[in-house]
Amino acid sequence: MPRKGEASKRKGEPSPNSGMKGNQKMKPYLILQILQQQSDENHLLTIDRIRDELSFYGISAARRSVGEDIEAINAALYLAGIREMGIKASIEDAISEINDDETLKAIVYVSRNKDERGYYLKERKFDYQEIRLLAETIYNAKFLSETDSEKLAKVLRDYVSEYQASNIKRSAYVTDRIKSNRGILENIEKIDKAMATKLEGEKHEPEKISFQYCSYSISEMKQVERRRGNRYKVSPYKTIVADGNYYLLAYDDNIKQIRTFRIDRMKDVKGTKEPREGKEEFDAIDLKNFTKRRFGMFGGRRASVRIRCISPLLDAMVERFGTQYATYTIPKDDPNHFICSATVEVSEQFFGWLLGFGKKVKLLGDAETVTEFKEYLDKVKAMY
Repeated sequence: MPRKGEASKRKGEPSPNSGMKGNQKMKPYLILQILQQQSDENHLLTIDRIRDELSFYGISAARRSVGEDIEAINAALYLAGIREMGIKASIEDAISEINDDETLKAIVYVSRNKDERGYYLKERKFDYQEIRLLAETIYNAKFLSETDSEKLAKVLRDYVSEYQASNIKRSAYVTDRIKSNRGILENIEKIDKAMATKLEGEKHEPEKISFQYCSYSISEMKQVERRRGNRYKVSPYKTIVADGNYYLLAYDDNIKQIRTFRIDRMKDVKGTKEPREGKEEFDAIDLKNFTKRRFGMFGGRRASVRIRCISPLLDAMVERFGTQYATYTIPKDDPNHFICSATVEVSEQFFGWLLGFGKKVKLLGDAETVTEFKEYLDKVKAMY
């Protein structure tokens, strides 16, 4: 690793003063960008390689100055890191500490053999596996269009080297399913602005939004506007991700209650400049329990139910109801089953979910819900 005071004497190398020419203030920043984009533990960059990359920007740099810039970058990154922990230190203290402890350096020098030696950016804001997981989640989010998925994944890939970014893009596998074909990112931006209490530094009163709402038409096999294109007007309060979809939780002025809308089905979202309504109704909602109760985001009569399940279904019940708002008990006379007690929104979607478990579950109560379930089963049976 180059050290301060070591004058370079190699043939053909710029003199120490030649590094003072043109755009020198940008040099440390560009060195960091070069290392971030082109280096990782399997791809090391020599000082000469870094100098070649700098020359692309019209910057001539001495070997010694590149080494000194790397030391300064390490000190700056170290200072930024300890500042986040509330620790104050001077640049001199930072340089002294990272020189005494190489593990504190974000940019490290590695010499494996004569053909493998150079620098790479070791410490990043996110590591490779974190970025890969986030990118694959984005690729598989069905509420995002393919264009939006790629746009967001590209933002994430900028946090790793170009080699790692290529691996992420190559290894990502998107399951064969329908993805949104609308600009959901634009919709979210407009909804966020409508809900904001401050915009561009100025106080903003949260406002209602209007939009057209779409669903598939069997005759056209594409999404068409509901209500013959007439617009919905609601007071937006929260966006929620549930069951792989993105929803808006809003107060509907017409029916005077909180309801949900699929954001990817919203079209031509606009702010209305009208103050929101329904604050009392929204404040009364327990958001943590909201998505647990609303199966598939379909509303219904709220009820406390008891479901008897075979023991292996405990994971499935906990995943659906959680542990904070549901209880699980084992009957004394039946150790092979457990009773799940939870609050749900009683609807045909809830009944259909129960049926998916077949004879492995039995709805025990409440009595009214059991009666409704029997009537639902009779209707289904009558179709056959």
